[in-house]
Amino acid sequence: MPIDAAKALAAEPRTGEITWDRRDVQLYHLGIGAGVPATDPDELRYTLESRLHVLPSFATVAGSGSPGVISGLSMPGVDVDLARVLHGGQRLEIHRPLPVTGRATATGRIAAVYDKGKAAVLVMRTEVADEDGPLWTNDAQIFVKGEGGWGGDRGPSARLEPPAGEPDKVVERTVREDQALLYRLSGDYNPLHADPEFAKLAGYDRPILHGLCTYGITLKAVVDTLLDGDVSRVRVYATRFAGVVFPGETLRIRMWRGEGAVRVAVSAVQRADAPVLADTLVEHS
Repeated sequence: MPIDAAKALAAEPRTGEITWDRRDVQLYHLGIGAGVPATDPDELRYTLESRLHVLPSFATVAGSGSPGVISGLSMPGVDVDLARVLHGGQRLEIHRPLPVTGRATATGRIAAVYDKGKAAVLVMRTEVADEDGPLWTNDAQIFVKGEGGWGGDRGPSARLEPPAGEPDKVVERTVREDQALLYRLSGDYNPLHADPEFAKLAGYDRPILHGLCTYGITLKAVVDTLLDGDVSRVRVYATRFAGVVFPGETLRIRMWRGEGAVRVAVSAVQRADAPVLADTLVEHS
């Protein structure tokens, strides 16, 4: 079996320095669809250096995501085929607002390995801190198809009870045809999102959008719609990737207000509201 759970969990964490600046932040924001309309004051907060603030989901790509999900797949005890890898879920905890320019230490390790029967799930944890203390903790749940079945712990369920009643807000966001090509410039160069031949090997008729691009698009919609555009209010942002998005599609984002939290569901309009993000929660102040 290419995944040795005990060896992966016992491996020494990987630590490295990451840096980012306003250009990285602006590029990320453009990669998730910010800047439309280009002169809208609300959009200039994401694109114009003199007004710039940082959407918390930028943490998933800061410093090109180093140590990162892809490098994590080469940790001791892990040797898998990238074409069999799916991003199953993401949880981001923000300890304080992200600065526009930063230098920090990122420590990455495999925090858990679960046996889901037909797949293995790796939880890759990255903890980031600068000289002033912790900035964020990022957990990526990575499904590796065909690598389960060794009798290990199945792990906790990520499923939440469906939100009650009609959503408080519904917005739609169109994904550009070149959105994946732009987003990948923030550091995720998995060919699944650009190379038609590689996408076919992975079982898709064309390249798909990065799940973390959908993740960013969705958080921006929540912040802009229900959090008064205030990125500093986000505390935790978690989701389960329930389906793929193809560039050119339209996302329907449904939001339910709660006490200190927003529940969210995202679907693809053109495919009869096929689920894209599920069990999605934004905790906020």
